[in-house]
Amino acid sequence: MERCKRNDPKAQSEIYERFSSVMFAVCMRYSHCRDDAQDTFQEAFIKAFQKIDSYNGDGSFEGWLRRIMVNKCMDKFRSKRLTIVTDNPQIYQEQELEEEEEVELPYSNDELISTIQELPDQYRLVFNMYVVENYTHAEIAESLNISVGTSKSNLSRAKAWLRKELKKKYVKTNIA
Repeated sequence: MERCKRNDPKAQSEIYERFSSVMFAVCMRYSHCRDDAQDTFQEAFIKAFQKIDSYNGDGSFEGWLRRIMVNKCMDKFRSKRLTIVTDNPQIYQEQELEEEEEVELPYSNDELISTIQELPDQYRLVFNMYVVENYTHAEIAESLNISVGTSKSNLSRAKAWLRKELKKKYVKTNIA
């Protein structure tokens, strides 16, 4: 770590190689497509190397780096002036928010990530922050400048949307 703080390219390359696949997966979950994820990933690694002096050893380095990745993903949403909404009637008129029974369906990690990427932006962001990154609704609300209720609603809608889309994919796969 000390070599990296002294801008040693070899040390930076070692850190990049060690963490790139895990951190790219973080960016993929938050992004709409691979190109967006790559852009965010690169920007976040540059920021991490610029801010490496601020890592003081408290907690894991991977956790510190993950936080930078997530924050850079949130910055991308903010820069688009994305409004997090609780309802979009044009898209979700038929969507019901009732909790359904849990059904385990056989999906690969790539299929799940692909389906998460299809979530509308406002739902994908809250879903990832809550489910994957373990933020609380209060933390999400503060980070995104929304209410706790909006965070909960967006999470509920994201889960319902994912459940519906995964079931559709499951039916298509088994019929074909």
